[in-house]
Amino acid sequence: MRRLFGTDGVRGVANIYPMTTEIAMQIGRSIAFLVKDSKHEHRIVIGKDTRLSGYMIENALAAGICSMGVNILLVGPIPTPGIAFITTSMRADAGIVISASHNPFQDNGIKIFSRDGFKLPDEQEETIEDLIFSQKMAALRPVADEVGRATRIDDARGRYIVFLKHTFPAKYTLDDFHIVLDCAHGATYGVAPHVFEELGAKVTTLGVEPDGKNINKECGALHPKLMAEKVKALGADLGIALDGDGDRMIVTDEHGQVVDGDHIMAICAADLMARKKLKKKTLVTTVMSNMGLEKFMQKQGGKMVRTKVGDRYVVEEMRKNGYNFGGEQSGHLIFLDHNTTGDGTLAGLQLLAVMIKRRKPLSELAKSMETFPQILKNVKTTRKIDLKMVPGFQEKLFQLEEKLGKDGRILVRPSGTEPVIRVMVEGSNEDTITTMADELAGLIKHADEL
Repeated sequence: MRRLFGTDGVRGVANIYPMTTEIAMQIGRSIAFLVKDSKHEHRIVIGKDTRLSGYMIENALAAGICSMGVNILLVGPIPTPGIAFITTSMRADAGIVISASHNPFQDNGIKIFSRDGFKLPDEQEETIEDLIFSQKMAALRPVADEVGRATRIDDARGRYIVFLKHTFPAKYTLDDFHIVLDCAHGATYGVAPHVFEELGAKVTTLGVEPDGKNINKECGALHPKLMAEKVKALGADLGIALDGDGDRMIVTDEHGQVVDGDHIMAICAADLMARKKLKKKTLVTTVMSNMGLEKFMQKQGGKMVRTKVGDRYVVEEMRKNGYNFGGEQSGHLIFLDHNTTGDGTLAGLQLLAVMIKRRKPLSELAKSMETFPQILKNVKTTRKIDLKMVPGFQEKLFQLEEKLGKDGRILVRPSGTEPVIRVMVEGSNEDTITTMADELAGLIKHADEL
């Protein structure tokens, strides 16, 4: 039973278990213990988004790491994929991101990258939990000159900006583009605007005034409405909305219509296939992606592989079987030829490169994939619910799946980051699947109220 880690690190309300300074310090000690050997001086990179609680957790992590005799490199506010890049670039032993991604400011989280820039696998997260709860490190306390020290890396953002620009084809510029860019008052506010402007684009920015409490508040990838309205009002070419830690994006076309991760994957996968750059002609995505994307890949002569929800599982499947492109409907897009994790700014650059090459607006490119109607219900719960024990739920689920047959599918799963059970129904008739989703959500809600 996992006690701290969910689908994307440790996450919760800041200063309430498990996101306390005490646990953060123990996580820091555990990571330092895992990476430490006698071969060299060890270093761990720590970055964060713009949440108020980031200062508190950063200091606790730093204390734990230094107490185990490992040095730290503090880079301040920087996107999650920036930490993956800096960790590998500086040959650090690990990288830590303090962020709760798209969650509201009162939440926070801890994500961990190995020295190769990839997120820790489940087995290593379980080892960290074991180290913390077994008290195995209690007697291990370096003293005197054996404790670690902290160094601040002031040019980390600049290094990351240069890296991002180098992922964009050198033969192209963004001189003809007007982009509305929403940084969600998050970690990309000091990075993404510079990237697009330095490549030539006219950039209208939103969400670039973080105050510690406004991250993701009615803005960014989770709330693209303001960006969409601004695109229409200004006649911009597209809008790009990033989330709080910058590892995902949602875009709008020139008409202000939202284009989700599935459509972006279809556009980019088709381009990679045309250039014979999509390894094994395979796109990796999750069980949440639309059936229309799967049928699109089949028409292109490729295939689609699904994983459970979480960009880390997409990456694990890609690494395991030699694939190089994948992502999630929510906007996590992983271009493994460029970076080791989802990167919203990088994904935006790759999409713009396709638009330039094809000489088509985003609205026209997005039409290449036909979307099946999909209904998603997020049922908030006050406690953990075993769906197998909900009266009539399994019978109803089986009945509805039989009715849909091969023309649809149903997915019910607990969120790994929120107290929510997600009900997704997909099929050819929107009214039918809406009714089905309501029925299943109603059974869960009723069980929660008992």
